[in-house]
Amino acid sequence: MVGKFERRKDTVQELTESAASHVGRIATIITGAVRDVTHEVGDWISDGIEMRDAARKAKEDEDSDNIVIDVDDTDQEPKNSN
Repeated sequence: MVGKFERRKDTVQELTESAASHVGRIATIITGAVRDVTHEVGDWISDGIEMRDAARKAKEDEDSDNIVIDVDDTDQEPKNSN
C-alpha cells in the first residue's frame, strides 16, 4: 500500500511536470508571436523606406524635366560658309 507521503509526492511531481509542459508551450507561443510581430514591423518599415525612395526619385525626375539645357556652341568646329 502506498503511504500518504508518497501519494503527495506523486501529486506534486505530476503537477510540476504538467506546469513545466504548459509553461514551455506558452513560451513557444509567445516566442513565435514576438518573431511574427517583429517580422511584420520590419516589412512595414521596409515598405515605408521603399515608398520614400520612390517619392524622392519621382521628385528628382520631375525636377530634371524642368531643367533647361543651354548648349554652348563654342566647343564645336566652325562650319565653312563656302
